[in-house]
Amino acid sequence: MVDLSSFLTDNPYFSAGFGLLGVGAGVAVLRQGARRGADLMRRQLLVSMEIPSHDKSYQWVLAWLSRRGAETIRVADSGANISWMHRRIAKAVLPRHMAVQTSYKQHDNGSVSTNFTMVPGQGKHVFYFDGTFIQVDRQRNAKMIDIQSAAPFETVTLTTLSRDRRIFSDILAEAREHALAQNEGRTVLYTSFGPEWRPFGLPRKRRLLESVILDRGISEGIVDDVRDFISNGKWYDDRGIPYRRGYLLYGPPGSGKTSFIQALAGELGYNICILNLSERGLTDDRLNHLLTVAPERSLVLLEDIDAAFNRGRQQSEQAAYQQSMVTFSGLLNALDGVASSDERIIFMTTNHIERLDPALIRPGRVDTKVYLGNATPHQICKMFTRFYGSEYANLAQQFACALEGHSVSTAQLQGHFVVHKRGAQAAVDHASALIDPHTPQTDN
Repeated sequence: MVDLSSFLTDNPYFSAGFGLLGVGAGVAVLRQGARRGADLMRRQLLVSMEIPSHDKSYQWVLAWLSRRGAETIRVADSGANISWMHRRIAKAVLPRHMAVQTSYKQHDNGSVSTNFTMVPGQGKHVFYFDGTFIQVDRQRNAKMIDIQSAAPFETVTLTTLSRDRRIFSDILAEAREHALAQNEGRTVLYTSFGPEWRPFGLPRKRRLLESVILDRGISEGIVDDVRDFISNGKWYDDRGIPYRRGYLLYGPPGSGKTSFIQALAGELGYNICILNLSERGLTDDRLNHLLTVAPERSLVLLEDIDAAFNRGRQQSEQAAYQQSMVTFSGLLNALDGVASSDERIIFMTTNHIERLDPALIRPGRVDTKVYLGNATPHQICKMFTRFYGSEYANLAQQFACALEGHSVSTAQLQGHFVVHKRGAQAAVDHASALIDPHTPQTDN
């Protein structure tokens, strides 16, 4: 018989086959080892931070990246006195794929203004910040959709070397400061969008409290009461009293109720959450949730509260108002029920307090009721001198005397002064137009 071992040894085909098998196995082991080694090095040397689209900092970081990209383009294209290395770095990390975010605003006069912001698009980008290269990976998951906004779920992932992990805190802090600086000195208006609050339009310039002229002592009294409430949270906690306060401003239309709330928010540095009880799809549970998750340092505003439940308690509970499904009892529970939130300031307005159910405006739900009526002689004179200057105090008295005995709202006065903005005497001469609305007015 042929020796098997010598046969295998002397046969070149078997030798070559085993050699190829050994080489293939060795390459596979090396490939797997390299892959595992790369994964290990990536875990040890790199660090990532993921920001989901539902997180508040998501838009902050996108805006910050947009600003950084714009600065990079300016550096790369400018002839500024910077080092050759910095210019080469700037050119190397120029954003290659951008997405546009358009803000659109139509003004009262019908004109339209738009603003285009370029932000990193989907995919991977690299930028240079504080001596560190950082990879940005913006991804969209089309299979996951926000039910309320119908927008695809997105994430932004920042990756850098592990030794530079502190850079993430610096980026978040700078992005937050940049975002807050955009709103500094301004009032943000929020409206409900599904179960959350979202900014409505661009932040408004804060309205001065002095620009809303109420009768003697009213403005000061409300401001002092709100400030006292804000500064005495511990006093409420120590006595087991729910830390919330409600205000009702009532009176004829055009008396400055909403304007005063806007000015008060500006004075306190607060924002405003506007809640429409007649909103389509609004339910008791969602109403309670919205009041619970209202942004900090915000005034919750319920305008024209009488319009939502002007048919009485029984009718309100039997059927929803128009397309809203909020019941009267649901509103009461949201204001001061077991599940109602603390640290909350609510303002309600109405033109017809007599239509409101006593249960709605009892203490605990409405702690302070303030009447804002038509303009008094004091308000007329103060508004006149604010528009035309204190040197026209005598004309202000004449103007007030011309309107004596007639009901004129502050909104009417403001409209009259706007028409005659170029002359105090013209405003006095045409005072009869406020008494008889059919009297023609011209700006002289």
